[in-house]
Amino acid sequence: MPETTTYCGSCHCGRVTYEADADMNQVISCNCSSCRRRGTLLAFVAEDKFRLKTGADALTQYAFNKKVIHYQFCSTCGVLPFARGTRPDGVQTVALNVRCLDGVDLDALTIRKFDGASL
Repeated sequence: MPETTTYCGSCHCGRVTYEADADMNQVISCNCSSCRRRGTLLAFVAEDKFRLKTGADALTQYAFNKKVIHYQFCSTCGVLPFARGTRPDGVQTVALNVRCLDGVDLDALTIRKFDGASL
């Protein structure tokens, strides 16, 4: 059974902060042109498992290709702490940038590769 933990995350400067209830057994590394360039590792949660604490006014967004994922960037430091999107079944989802989460041992994660470049 997946183990859900509450994680705190932020951008580099700390202006954007959030909490999310996530399962780190489902971390992916996507090779699409955007994720590959940023080096993000992603964990996905339902919208109701995500709580933006501070910095809503600091967020700027970027969408490309099919524009189904809206990457959220801090307008001060430029870091992407999360993205918002809609799954094919219509569920609103948040993609957490695992590298922006406090207390996550990246070396201990099992990372699944996702071929976003072919989509």
